[in-house]
Amino acid sequence: CTKRRTISHVTTITCVKTSSHAGVYCALLNWILLGLFSVVTILSRAHADRNVYPSAGVLFVHVLEREYFKGEFPPYPKSGDASNDPITFSTNLQGFPDRPGWLRYIQRTPVSDGVLYGSPTAEHVGKPTVIEITAYNRRTFETARHNLVINIMATEEFPLPYQAEFYIKNMNVEEMLASEVLGDFLGAVKNVWQPERLNAINITSALDRGGRVPLPINNLKEGVYVMVGADVPFSSCLREVESPHNQLRCSQEMEPAISCDKKFRAQFHIDWCKISLVDITKVVPVYVSRPDPGPGILPEFGEYNPPSEALKSRDYLSDFVVTLAVPSAVALVLFVVLGYAMCCRREGVVKRNMQTPDIQLVQHSSIQKSSKELRSLSKSREISWPLSTLPVFNPVSGEVVPPLHPDSYETTSMPLMQTQTNLQNQITIPQQRPSGESHDHIVS
Repeated sequence: CTKRRTISHVTTITCVKTSSHAGVYCALLNWILLGLFSVVTILSRAHADRNVYPSAGVLFVHVLEREYFKGEFPPYPKSGDASNDPITFSTNLQGFPDRPGWLRYIQRTPVSDGVLYGSPTAEHVGKPTVIEITAYNRRTFETARHNLVINIMATEEFPLPYQAEFYIKNMNVEEMLASEVLGDFLGAVKNVWQPERLNAINITSALDRGGRVPLPINNLKEGVYVMVGADVPFSSCLREVESPHNQLRCSQEMEPAISCDKKFRAQFHIDWCKISLVDITKVVPVYVSRPDPGPGILPEFGEYNPPSEALKSRDYLSDFVVTLAVPSAVALVLFVVLGYAMCCRREGVVKRNMQTPDIQLVQHSSIQKSSKELRSLSKSREISWPLSTLPVFNPVSGEVVPPLHPDSYETTSMPLMQTQTNLQNQITIPQQRPSGESHDHIVS
């Protein structure tokens, strides 16, 4: 029999057939080991705690590996498909619904690993932070919970005096958190900066800084901000961004000319216009003055005298009258002015007729009369033609036909069309004779 360790960290025994008794013995040992493993698995679901010891002011990254949590769930019936189980994670501070403010979590898809990352501060030194990690198997809907105990340690190098923040355009935050990628970036920065100590302080997604989600075309990335710290001043290459020429190019949304960009360009596309260089030694700290809290006992102000019960009643009648009288008076004045303008300032029909020319009144009366005739004719189609349609004279014979106006007009006696008797000038109307001779006939 030989020992063999599986993926789930369980020691099993591989039996080589030498005799029947040895085969039975190996099978019995395997059964005992599997039974012990099931007990350990049950206990680990409730009591598996992991301790990590990050340093204050240094980037902390902890990967939640799906392979680590697969042993907590029952095996898949089909062989070879267990690795495809979608597993998601939920993280929170023990006793609270969310994580600490300095700790972030990201998991892009249910088939990828989750990552906890952040930069602890000196305020959390010496205070164990217990993070509850709950794994959800989206296929079987089972859960497993582990505790991650973060023990933040103090460091003498915190904080590093010179800090630079780079914006990398062609990376997502989970890609940048990979140890290989982050190590390559720190190596490129070290070649440019040449410090003795160089640490990654923090990593922030561009979306957390107000960036927009990129379109799913051309393999666009969200972008990531990486802050690093060193113990030596900034190199001349990093200082090139602060030159007036490069600042002008940045204001015109043009790429600045940086001599050391070629050392990053092979893997990292840095937006040099967004680089931030901070010298902590020159930063003036701002202290907010707070008053002395004192012992917590109020000073002696003597005996408290409540107001007397015999208070004078206030008369609200004047307020009520003013509140109603003023709007009512304004409304009354407006009503009087509007009534006078509408009723007392009307011109009337008589005044309108006096100022209207007679010819317009005659035309108006004729239109009214014709309208009345048309309405009456619409009731019976056998009535003769209306009087307004008869000609004043016969254009062929020249015979004068007086207009028929049965209605008398007192103020509007002028006809719509003047007859020949009213014409001051004579009009000659040609008449036809049987002999074919034409003569001028004067009609007076």
